[in-house]
Order: sequence, then structure tokens, then C-alpha cells
Amino acid sequence: MVDHNSFIGIVGLGYVGLPLALRFTEVGFNVLGFDIDQAKVDAIDSGYSYIKHIGDLAVAQGRERGFTATTDFSRVAEVDALILCVPTPLNKYREPDLSFVIKTIEAVLPWLHSGQIISLESTTYPGTTDEELKPRIESQGLKVGEDIYLVYSPEREDPGNINYSIESIPKVVGGCTPACLKMGIVLYSKVVNKIVPVSSTKAAEMTKLLENIHRAVNIGLVNEMKIIADSMGLDIYEVIRAAATKPFGFVPYYPGPGLGGHCIPIDPFYLTWKAREYGLNTRFIELAGEVNSSMPEWVVQKIANALNDRERSIKGSKILVLGISYKKNVDDMRESPAVKLMDLLSAKGALIAYSDPWLPVFPKMREHCFDLQSLDLTPESVALHDLVLVATNHDCFDYDMIRNCARLIVDTRGVYQDPADNVIKA
Repeated sequence: MVDHNSFIGIVGLGYVGLPLALRFTEVGFNVLGFDIDQAKVDAIDSGYSYIKHIGDLAVAQGRERGFTATTDFSRVAEVDALILCVPTPLNKYREPDLSFVIKTIEAVLPWLHSGQIISLESTTYPGTTDEELKPRIESQGLKVGEDIYLVYSPEREDPGNINYSIESIPKVVGGCTPACLKMGIVLYSKVVNKIVPVSSTKAAEMTKLLENIHRAVNIGLVNEMKIIADSMGLDIYEVIRAAATKPFGFVPYYPGPGLGGHCIPIDPFYLTWKAREYGLNTRFIELAGEVNSSMPEWVVQKIANALNDRERSIKGSKILVLGISYKKNVDDMRESPAVKLMDLLSAKGALIAYSDPWLPVFPKMREHCFDLQSLDLTPESVALHDLVLVATNHDCFDYDMIRNCARLIVDTRGVYQDPADNVIKA
């Protein structure tokens, strides 16, 4: 049984694992974080944060309360509960890549012992916990539901959202057996105010996909509506604001230059892939994916038209990209549409610069490479560029100054509500 003497292990100290670890320390648990990145381990042990919206103070306080980190997976033997928060990306064929999950469970197998709770939080297709984790655990002679308690509880982290915290967001929990579910509820009830039990790990896995597919499909709808409204000379943001005044039957979703973050651009394809096993086609999901993935190209065409109207071409134009993270007020670059726009514009010969106080230096990424540093925004630096592209609408930008000084602005986030001669909405 989990009590405050229990030792909690968390594998993967990124945007999900780090805040979860800090939450467990807040309520009195000792926490051991595992990561293959020595730099993250060193930062935690020094009391520093590598995630800007979390901050050094939170990590330093976590250290004082009993949070340590290691790259030594043999220390899994010391913990009473082990929570897996590792990436689940897509491969180059847009198929689920479970390599991080599989490598992690295989790395910890020799150190598992009777009485431990194992929880997977990584987004995945229904059946992963039962089909991939359970057999591997039981290959060690540990019976799930008797010796080991295996659960799936999807993360619901929203980086930078100050309105919700881990404890205030209800936690969905599914277990491989009733005993597993019971232990999962006990574990998470220590740090979350409301637990939502479901009948199985598959149901919990499907819940996470539904949540994100719901957003992806609705964003795809408003992105398509944006194109239609633009062709009709209408401002889609004005239309959405008006529709949102209806007190029932409408939930506002907002268009953008493309989908970003780990979840929404990726998760729908996990269900699409799994559905093929049952001979099913996910038409709504795939159509939304087509619309959303086409947004960067549509924005580039808007940029080309805007420059052309001023007798300029993309080639040779100085373009300043405002914001390169996938959403405002965070330093999270995962699947950022801003970077896709930078790639497309650079390929057409644009001279790219960016400004993003959340990311002073362009980070190392698997698929994108720019040797750039964030440009300080001044009236002079803005005026030097042929076009300013509002890609991520950080609150820290001085939008009035930018509008007054920029030759031309392409706004993909609906920042500028009032018409202006130098503002093109995209």
C-alpha cells in the first residue's frame, strides 16, 4: 500500500515527468527521477530547471523536499512505484513509435520486484499496456495483479497553463486487473484531487486519444473555415468571437499556422494505425490531419501574395518570425508549426530571423536546424525586415510597437483585431 514513506520513481523528466515529480514532493514523498540525459540529472541535482515555465525555485524546493535524479536504472529496485513518462512519437511513415516505451520497460525489468506499482502515462494506442508491458513484466516471473500492479493513467499536462495544476486536473486511471486499478487509485489520489476510474487500461488509453482527437478535428474544422472566410473577405476570429457568445451548443476553437505540441499533431495517428487492425478507416481524423498539416503551406502562400502585392518576392526578403515555440508563453518546441514555416520560407530563399525571449538560442532539434539567436525587438530591428510573421503569440511582445514599425505583418494568431494597411491575417 502507498503511504508517505513510499519511494516514488519517475522515468522521463521532461514536460510531463518533471512537474509530476515536483508534485509528489510537495505532498511529502521522496522521489527518484530517471532519465538518460545526464544534463537533466545534473540540473536537478544542482537545483536548476531546464524548463523555463517551471523555474529554478520549484526544482530547488523539490530538491530540499527529497527529489533526486539519476541515469542509473538499477536503482529502480529501490522504488515502490514507478511512473513512465517517456515520448511516444511517430516514425517517418507516420506510424506509432513505441521504442522509448519498450526500451524503458526492458531497461527496468531486471530491477522490478514484488509489490511495485507500474504506471504508464505516455500517450499510446489502446492495448499497449496489456500487449507490450504486461507480457514483458510477467516474463520475469511476476504476476500482474498479484505481484506487480500495472496501470495506465494518461498525462493531462498543459505546459504554461496557469489556470490548472496537476492536483486540480481529474486523473483517469485504468488497471490491468481490479487489484491494479485499486492500487493505481491509491497512488494518484495522493497528488490529485479527483480520480476517474475506468474499466481497463484500454479504456484509459482510448480516453486520452479521444481528448486529443476531439481537439484536432475541431481545429481542423476552424482551419478550413478560416480558408473559406479569407476567400470571402471575412475575419474568422471575429466570427468565432461572435459565435462564442452563444451560451450553449458551441465551444470556440481557434485556427493557426498548423498544429504543434506532442499530443495533437501525433495522437490521432495512433488510433488511425490501430483501427486498421480492425479493418476500419478513420475518415474524420485523417481529413482533419490533411487540413491541419496543410496550414503552413497556406500561410506561406499568404506571405508570397502579401510580398508580391508590394513588388517583392519571398526570395531575398528579410522575414522576422515572432515566436518559435508551439504555443505561447512556453519554451516547448515539440512539433512547432513556426519551425515548419521557417523551413518552408528558407527553402524559398527568404532570409530568416526570429525573436522569442523564451528561446534565446535556436535549440537542437531532430528535423530542423537553424544557427540563429533570438533577435531583440526594437523599433529599428522590426523596421529592418520586409515582413514580420506572427507565428506564436507570446504575451511579452509589444504588438502595438510592432504594428507601428513593421513594413508588413502576416498574423497567423489573430493578434490584430482592427484592420490595418500593413497587417495581413493568415
